[in-house]
Amino acid sequence: MEPRAWDLLWTPHRIAYIRGESRPKDTLAGPHCPFCRTQDKEEQLIVVRGEHAYVVMNLFPYNPGHVLVCPYRHVADYTDLTPEESGELSTLQARMMRAIRAAANPAGFNIGLNQGAVSGAGISGHLHQHIVPRWPGDSNFMTTVGGSRTMVMLIEESRDLFAAALAELD
Repeated sequence: MEPRAWDLLWTPHRIAYIRGESRPKDTLAGPHCPFCRTQDKEEQLIVVRGEHAYVVMNLFPYNPGHVLVCPYRHVADYTDLTPEESGELSTLQARMMRAIRAAANPAGFNIGLNQGAVSGAGISGHLHQHIVPRWPGDSNFMTTVGGSRTMVMLIEESRDLFAAALAELD
């Protein structure tokens, strides 16, 4: 029997994550760390830059519009941030929440830092804060039954939408 179109749910972008292609082999700073690498050359994914931190679209989002707030400095633990770095992470979090609300009208957010591999940090060497917009019903049967997420727009489109919302808020 041939499968019907909706019997198969394709998420080909996830294979890179599953294979660990974007994860560094160690926790050291440098070109193998995706957050050190991203801050220098991934302009199409960076939403906004600050003096001590930046916001980048998550390549493997939990939900549409999932962004990460990262310090430029390669530091693993929140307690090792300088006051200027932790202050800017907080400021960028608030700015992004306002921009995402203006651009996409989520009903809420999940915000968090995973400290260490045991806590779920896929990249434990470079601190990064997740901001995940949430809508009613966004974690529906697709995740439970299909093991997939539905993304309503491309990451680059979300980035452009959020960058424009930030510009209007400034």
